[in-house]
Amino acid sequence: MEYTQLGRTGLKVSRLVLGTMNFGPQTGEADSHAIMDAALDAGLNFFDTANVYGWGDDKGRTEEIIGSWLAKGGGRREKVVIATKVFGNMGSDGADWPNHDRLSAVNIRRAVEGSLRRLGTDHIDLYQFHHVDRATPWDEIWQAIDVLVQQGKIVYAGSSNHAGWHIAQANEAARRRGTLGLVSEQCLYNLAERRAEMEVVPAAEAYGLGVIPWSPLHGGLLGGVLRKEREGGSARAASGRSADALANTKVREQVQAYEDLLDKHGLAPGEVALAWLLTRPGVTGPIVGPRTLEQLQSALRALELRLDADLLTSLDGIFPGPGPSPEAFAW
Repeated sequence: MEYTQLGRTGLKVSRLVLGTMNFGPQTGEADSHAIMDAALDAGLNFFDTANVYGWGDDKGRTEEIIGSWLAKGGGRREKVVIATKVFGNMGSDGADWPNHDRLSAVNIRRAVEGSLRRLGTDHIDLYQFHHVDRATPWDEIWQAIDVLVQQGKIVYAGSSNHAGWHIAQANEAARRRGTLGLVSEQCLYNLAERRAEMEVVPAAEAYGLGVIPWSPLHGGLLGGVLRKEREGGSARAASGRSADALANTKVREQVQAYEDLLDKHGLAPGEVALAWLLTRPGVTGPIVGPRTLEQLQSALRALELRLDADLLTSLDGIFPGPGPSPEAFAW
């Protein structure tokens, strides 16, 4: 297993991040435990979740499943880095209760206590702001985080779905307070969606944040979706975001060219998409969200792939990036 440091911290984390969004809604507790055991056995030590995962009436269920796994002992808690998130409404009856969402100091305090209880742990290694809160000043957010760090309830803070200027704003506010600030940014980033390269990734690099891409297969679009359509018919056809994207002729042509290229090399599309992200500057590790053990094993194989320069150039030709900023904004 490859390990790297998370941004400018001294924290060592695996080059793949185990995403747990499917634990509960799509994968039962026993199977979720089996996936986490297999991930740990393979050397993955970075587990990502959020307080709202489980969704709907089951918000918090994913954290509970992780908590019941940690409770089995065997050094599980000591071996893993737990990352969770705060922002979404956690009102117990599903109503939009005021102060039960976003990043006010009151809600951060409430949300941390809830996550700690569900996870069954006394501290969270990486506490992430799931979305931008334009109504709460950074000084208030950092004051709440400073207290939690002093109490030992969280170790590091990170962001998710923040623009480059939000990262700058957050870390300049932290600098004025003499504190560490954000150490990571979790953003949408993959071969088919490279806008993060314009400002988010450069801002993260400038401030020493680790980049943690989510949706590395772009909702399945980069996972061999056209091949699956041919092999399995409508039962395995694209759905959701992938189906919407494939309705665009240009996107469908890109995906076909991508799959044709990898067929020539005998490579699996999903594994290449993950391996490509591992070549990108500033990337700590992409989040993989397996629903099954087989999907986890496929993701792990991506760590063994080494993409040569010619293949990387061909991938850039199919899915060109925006180019460096500010030149990328020029006509």
